[in-house]
Amino acid sequence: MVVLAILRALVLIVSMSLYLLSYAASRVIWPHTKEAAFKLRRHWVRYMCFPILNIKVKVSGSPLTGAALYVCNHRSFLDPAVISKYLDAFVIAKAEIADYPIINKGAEVTGIIWVRRDSHSSRSATKQAYVSTLQSGYNVLVYPEGTVSVAQQTLPFKKGTFYEAAANGFPVIPVAIEYKKASDLWTMHSLAKYYLRQCSKWSTEVKLSFGPTLSLTNGADLHSTAHEWINQELASMQSQWSEVWTNHE
Repeated sequence: MVVLAILRALVLIVSMSLYLLSYAASRVIWPHTKEAAFKLRRHWVRYMCFPILNIKVKVSGSPLTGAALYVCNHRSFLDPAVISKYLDAFVIAKAEIADYPIINKGAEVTGIIWVRRDSHSSRSATKQAYVSTLQSGYNVLVYPEGTVSVAQQTLPFKKGTFYEAAANGFPVIPVAIEYKKASDLWTMHSLAKYYLRQCSKWSTEVKLSFGPTLSLTNGADLHSTAHEWINQELASMQSQWSEVWTNHE
């Protein structure tokens, strides 16, 4: 298992590096565009990440045609990769991830909006970037819990993005993601150890659900409706499937 984990981890890192280098070289001929970057991300996720880690996803619902704000609960460092197979979106992520080598470059090239939640100026800049991105016709994905949660239900959602969406008339799509096994959840402080643990698993089973389009003009209502839908969907996903929560029903 250790050998398998190390081998998988190296293949993922090397493949991501090669994808980024190839993309950079191709920009000599073709210009960098958001569409090209999304295509790069989808291609790596579909043909490298999913088969190497043997990720199996059961999807319900589908993304909206047209730009929207997608809000999702956060379980694992795999969440963005899983969702990116089905959705092109700029991801709002904690600036600490910018310290992770290779991963940070992949995120920056293919669409990321960094935020330092302890900095008012950073949160303000993130808000402006997220609004302008949606106004330009591109999706934005945010994890409103603000961190990874391994509880049965979600943590309280940060409210800012919901109020901004309501004020600007952006449609909001709630998204729920759940993993079958406890070993899939981000329970380690060390990213390297967690990464190796994921690479040592024979497969990863995931459920992903895209919810209804929410178009509410009141930010508080938008916040509570999205939060309630995701928690209800998580309960449905966990029932008779989750090896983590089945005994808690």
